[in-house]
Amino acid sequence: MQAYLKLIKFDNLILIALAQLFIKYGLFEPFDIDITLNAFGISLLIVSTISLVAAANIMLHIQNKEYAIIEETSEAVISEKIMNRLFIIFNVIGVAIGFYLSNIIGKPKLAALFIVVSGVFYIYTTYLKEILVLKNILIGVLMALGLIGVTIFDLLPAITEQNRVSQKVIFLIVVDYSIFAFIIVTIREILKDCIHIDRDHNAGLPTIPITLGKERTTKLISGLTLIPIGLIIYYVYTYLFNNSIAVVIVLGLLVAPLLYFMFKSWGAENNKEFKTLSLILKIVLFIASLSLLLYQFILK
Repeated sequence: MQAYLKLIKFDNLILIALAQLFIKYGLFEPFDIDITLNAFGISLLIVSTISLVAAANIMLHIQNKEYAIIEETSEAVISEKIMNRLFIIFNVIGVAIGFYLSNIIGKPKLAALFIVVSGVFYIYTTYLKEILVLKNILIGVLMALGLIGVTIFDLLPAITEQNRVSQKVIFLIVVDYSIFAFIIVTIREILKDCIHIDRDHNAGLPTIPITLGKERTTKLISGLTLIPIGLIIYYVYTYLFNNSIAVVIVLGLLVAPLLYFMFKSWGAENNKEFKTLSLILKIVLFIASLSLLLYQFILK
């Protein structure tokens, strides 16, 4: 069972599901804005989203020829045949539920979004895997879409001329979080490529660490971290500056860990350090998701 959970990256799926729930019940519900999905609807969206992300994770494992996806100390191995079957099953579940959800909210054209997401990683692994950085960007986009998807299916169908202004404010907050998630996940994926540099080299995959070398890549990662730090500081100064408690929370729980990450990544050399840094970014993502619960106290 542990092997299968690692195959689909279960911890990442939980993070996405929690972020979607926090958007729904921490951002939408407290402000009493017009929405489309009830509890059953958001449950369908979550299941569809994590199914498609699980399928993408499986396809990337197949591409990496990493069939023994658990720790080296374990004896369990998942064959490529089983992974292909799981990839199909998760894709079918994700697209089918997405199609059903799109129809019950009266927006059948939105089903195309699930079909595109379903096919993009197959197209990548089949035709586009030689393009440098594309994998890292696609995974970041997938995370961002998971967040924006809540607004697409819950918020946008309920927009009218009367509520357009209030709906737009909430929508833009989610977009900001989606951009932040995209940047953090992309940086984390580049960092993970440092961990798997030998595997990727043997598989013939063109990753940034293979192209630039580990040392230059760690410097690049450190430099890229300035982007989310700058965005957070700008966001705090623009929207939260009058709320001292919110400023302290954001600076202490988001900016401080990212500053630590930036300095430590500059000189990181071994996999133990890379894994610690990867964990820091995962914690930052979780804290950022939790912060969605604070808007009901900050904006009211």
